[in-house]
Order: sequence, then C-alpha cells, then structure tokens
Amino acid sequence: MADKLVTIKQFANYIEAELAKQQLADFGIEAVVTGANAANVYSIPAMGRPSLCVRQSQAEKALEILEPPGEQED
Repeated sequence: MADKLVTIKQFANYIEAELAKQQLADFGIEAVVTGANAANVYSIPAMGRPSLCVRQSQAEKALEILEPPGEQED
C-alpha cells in the first residue's frame, strides 16, 4: 500500500512554504507545496494558503524538524 501524502503545515506565503520544503529536503524528507500558484495569483484569504505535504510515515519527523528551537513539548 502506498504511503499517502498528508498536510503538516500551512504558510502565509509560498516563499515560507518553499523554505520549509528545502529544510526538510536537507534531512532527506521529500515534501510537496500545494496551493502555491493560487496564493501567488490571488492574495485573498478565500483562495487558501500554501500547504506543505509529506508522506504520512514521515509526518512526525518533519514536524519535529520544522518546530522552532525552544518550542518543543515537554
């Protein structure tokens, strides 16, 4: 069975989403930014925001990588 893609985070703009995607790539996690084109063309909230998607099996690790230092849960 294929590992499905899950959305792990939404961003205010596509640049932030692409930076997060590259950060994950540095750790060997493939990610996909969705909704970036619509967010670039239409800067209205109704169009949604760019989302970062990863394989479900890598979602937990990806969230740990993207979590800013000092904000880890106890």
